[in-house]
Amino acid sequence: MATPKKYIRDHIILLLLSVNVFVALFSIFWVLIKLSGSRSGGYIVQYRQHIGISAFKTGDVSGLLSFIGFVLVIALINLVLSMRAYPLRRQLALAILALGVLLQLLAFIVSNALLVLR
Repeated sequence: MATPKKYIRDHIILLLLSVNVFVALFSIFWVLIKLSGSRSGGYIVQYRQHIGISAFKTGDVSGLLSFIGFVLVIALINLVLSMRAYPLRRQLALAILALGVLLQLLAFIVSNALLVLR
């Protein structure tokens, strides 16, 4: 899959790719910083509203480290999808990258909320 020259030279695409990488790196470092200064176990990894009093489910670190993998996968998939969609429609590639940034921000918000509850 050859990268088209127009894709690399498009300023809006480069801006969205930069924001995508920045949000991904910020989310990864934020989760790692929050986990490094914490206790050894008993993390809240789920919140289930319909259960009632015991709505918080505890787990281990791997449940929170999965947010790092999720953010990396989203960044990679968005890059590949936007590169493939760019020759067809530029607006579609822009929408894919913008929605990827939104999805990464939501992942950051959820991981931060779970890390604050510990």
